[in-house]
Order: sequence, then structure tokens, then C-alpha cells
Amino acid sequence: MNSPISRRTVTASLLAGAAVLATPRAAFSATSPADDRKTGPHRHPAKPTIVLIHGAFADGSSWSAVVERLQRQGHHVLAPALPLRGLASDAAYIRSVLDSIPGPIVLVGHSYGGSVISQAAAEFPRVKALVYVAAFVPDIGESALELTNKYPGSTLAQATSTQPYPLPGGGTGEELIIKKELFREQFAAGVPVPTAQVMAAGQRPITVAALQEKTTAAAWKKIPSWYLVATEDRNIPPAAEQWMAERAGARTITVRAPHAVAVSDPGPVTDLILRAAC
Repeated sequence: MNSPISRRTVTASLLAGAAVLATPRAAFSATSPADDRKTGPHRHPAKPTIVLIHGAFADGSSWSAVVERLQRQGHHVLAPALPLRGLASDAAYIRSVLDSIPGPIVLVGHSYGGSVISQAAAEFPRVKALVYVAAFVPDIGESALELTNKYPGSTLAQATSTQPYPLPGGGTGEELIIKKELFREQFAAGVPVPTAQVMAAGQRPITVAALQEKTTAAAWKKIPSWYLVATEDRNIPPAAEQWMAERAGARTITVRAPHAVAVSDPGPVTDLILRAAC
């Protein structure tokens, strides 16, 4: 995690018949067949509920511009607050949210939220699609920290500091927070300074244990997946994002954007989610 960020652009390979997103900053490629679900000649399937899961150092407000766009398209949208305390407990919480939603669901995860949706959606048949936005896509036995270190490029280690927090059973654990003076450069480069300052003030720390915890389920192996690679990401190396997307067989776009791509470029993020929701 100590190597300087790679500036090279990660591009998505275009396969025959792949659709191209109509946005000037994104390129789309299909890496697996479309999930065609027949509904009969006179039946119109209900629009799925879209559930947006934020990652570390963020909260539900990071999806605000995406939520607004999805609601204009007639979708019911939820952006619950993720505890960021541990992968198993975070996934169990999101699973409880999914249990409360009737009908089909499209589950979207940003950053560490990708690890959470991979576990929460396992054996949950009403989740029809998974969308990973500059996110981790771990296999069973992998951790977010392990995937961060798979390729050089992350500068997160230098930009964060640790602070103690009380454990429920007594004692203390360690959580990570991005230093406020480095937040924009590390997490949200290109986002207007006032917006980045608000994000830094409201950032939610994640426990070190959550980043080290190994995944016990990989829903992407059975559920159709989509992926957005942020080529200017300084948290997760773009090469790691591309590798995870290809391994998952995800329909992939690339956007020249920072880790906080839902804030900097909500249009391509929304477009990708809408494709998954079709």
C-alpha cells in the first residue's frame, strides 16, 4: 500500500456485440451474456428496488446525486448506513435490510461495500444483479486488505491514521480515518473543494479488523454482475479493480474518476445501475 499511485488508464476490453454507454467519459464492455428473464407477452416486470451500499470513509449521502437520478427514473431506492465494524456483521445487517424489501433487488456496493454485498447477497434469490462501483469483489477466503495489496498503486496507508474505539465486550480496537488535510487528494480528487471538505468532516471510519476479515461467500459467482473501474482511484489500485471485474465476468465500464466516483461522476454510475436494473 506504500507505492505511489499508478496514473495509467485501465481500459475495458470490448467483446463482439457489447453495448457502449452513451456518456463521453465511460466505455462499456460485456463479458458475459445478458440476464434475459421472460415475463410473458402482456406482463411488465416490476422495477427492482435499488439498494446502495457505501464503503469506508463515506456515508449514505455519498450516493445523493445517484439517488436523485434513479428516483427520476421511477425506482425505489435505499441507501442504508453501513456500520463498518466487521465484514460478517456488516453483511448480516445489510441482509436484514434486504429481508424487509419486497420484490426484486439490485444491490450496489462502493469500495468496501463491494465485499459486503458479495456476502450479503449469497443465496438470496431476489437479488437480481450486483453492481460494483470502484469496489472489492472478493472470493471466499480473501480480504479487502489482501486485494488492495494485489497490485501497486494505493496511497491509502500514507493518508490514514488510526484511532482507538471501544469493543462491545471490553477493551479497544483500532479504526482508520483519512487525514482531513489529505482527504480530497486521496479520496475525492476533482470534487469541488467545499464538497470534499464536507465529506471529510462527515467521513465514517472503518475498523482495521473489517479490512482484514476474510469473505465467507461470493454471491457474484451466481448473480450477474456489473463493474465500474475508476482509473484515478488512489484507494484501490485501478489494476486491481480491472482484475476483479474480469474474474467476476462483470460487464465493465471505465471512468476517469477518483475513488469517490459517485460524487464526481454520478451520471456514468447511474447509467451502469440502470443497465443492471433492466
